[in-house]
Amino acid sequence: MNRSIFLYFAIIVIFIFGLTGSSCNRTSNGAVTIALTDKFSSLDTLSTTSPDSAADRLRNLIYSTLVKKNDKFEYVGDLAKDIKIGEDNVTVTFSLQENVKFHNGQSFTSADAKYTLEALLKAGGYKGKAFVDSKPNPQDDKHPIEEPHIVSMESPDAKTLVIKVRRPALVNQLLSNLVAVPIIPNNTIDQQKTAPIGTGAFKFKSFDQLNNVVELEGFNDYWEGAPKIKNLVVKTITDANALQSEFQAGRVDLAPNPTNFSADTFNSIAKNPNIQVVQSNGANIRYIGFNVSNETLKNVKLRQAIAYAIDREKIVKELLSGQAKVAGSILPEESWAYTPGTKYNFDEAKAKQLLLESGYKGEEISFKIAAGSTAISQYAQVIQESLTKIGINAKIETLELNTLLAQLKQGQFQMTTAQWVGGNQDPIFLRDLFETNESPDKKDGGRNRSRYSNPEFDKLVNEAVNTVDKTKAKELYGKAQQIISDELPYFTLWYPANMVVATKRIGNIKINASGEWTFVKDLTVQ
Repeated sequence: MNRSIFLYFAIIVIFIFGLTGSSCNRTSNGAVTIALTDKFSSLDTLSTTSPDSAADRLRNLIYSTLVKKNDKFEYVGDLAKDIKIGEDNVTVTFSLQENVKFHNGQSFTSADAKYTLEALLKAGGYKGKAFVDSKPNPQDDKHPIEEPHIVSMESPDAKTLVIKVRRPALVNQLLSNLVAVPIIPNNTIDQQKTAPIGTGAFKFKSFDQLNNVVELEGFNDYWEGAPKIKNLVVKTITDANALQSEFQAGRVDLAPNPTNFSADTFNSIAKNPNIQVVQSNGANIRYIGFNVSNETLKNVKLRQAIAYAIDREKIVKELLSGQAKVAGSILPEESWAYTPGTKYNFDEAKAKQLLLESGYKGEEISFKIAAGSTAISQYAQVIQESLTKIGINAKIETLELNTLLAQLKQGQFQMTTAQWVGGNQDPIFLRDLFETNESPDKKDGGRNRSRYSNPEFDKLVNEAVNTVDKTKAKELYGKAQQIISDELPYFTLWYPANMVVATKRIGNIKINASGEWTFVKDLTVQ
């Protein structure tokens, strides 16, 4: 009797544990859960006033765009099946995909694309401002003159959109800007904040704004084919220890490029037999930036000495556990315009010789870095030690990120380190970073934080931007990149790898170099 009672309770306990375990580890609808390591403020990326990379991850799931980037970071059609540039080099005709539906069942037409762009420009958000140039107003310093890139937009039929820009140089910029613009149905801009509707692989279900949790479902009528994942949960977990715990408990299935994980954390979690860490080449760039207007750092031989003194290969291998690749250009290697510049292989003797030739007298050089990142602090210390070995008096100064950014804009620095995310995938970024500022006396250098100026570079990069001949453009960009790698307003360090952490039940993990979440639609689930 007692034995029977024992067996009865044992069965009950096993049964209850099985129920609670399954409900704890998996939601009742068998959802796949993705972890975001950064919070987002809104689901709407059309009218938002500031960049939100976390929200743009969600955009990749819910929406499609007219234009996307291929593996070489060339601009190709997404919802536009064909893109043609007219003989006037200012008219762009988009022929749209057939049989595309929005999540509300409405068919996608050129009227929706036209409406989206009109709503974007009217909203006045940061993405809309990318389609407008601001010029100084001689009559009113506080109100610059705004010159829209787009001269006209027409939708002559349901599957054709024609956009005319102000000048040929803006065609490539138009395509670049369109990559980030989610296409929405006509007259729906107001509801995108709370109940977004797109044509993407996943359809919106709910948004818990307090806890930053979004529920989605696979869209069966998705124009490229229904995703394998039927139910998808995206939740924000900013703490590294909490994210590891969620993986251990089976409450998270996937974390693409978790920013709160160090190299050691990736190595540690990969030892779990139920977890996989998938590493692939990344396109973002980690760099050292110099203020070339500074009295000490304006000496190019000193900057070159610093470059030769840093053993990037050793840092990548030992400190970053191989989770990066030494960079030879600001552009990623996958880019159609990539051209490697001067190779600064570690050479301590050459560094010392260049330092001697530079006339450096031991002046203190402030190396400003952002607070809050263990990884940045670690490699900055290694760089500092390397510079000390060749006789450079470098001192690390740690600042809050917003303070650091403000000082960089005002030119209040000598040497810093940071990472560009996404922008360096387009060679036009070379112009953005290094073209001579139109107002040399202006304190805010824009993106040209180095205060770099070279008339030959300006001529080459502007000719490259304005040419429609891609072969010629690559040649010009290559020459411009060579000048930058010789004169070193920036010293490129490495391309951080894409690191995707997932449970073993997730398959077909093929994230592209840009790190975008478009790969989620192709995942398989065991």
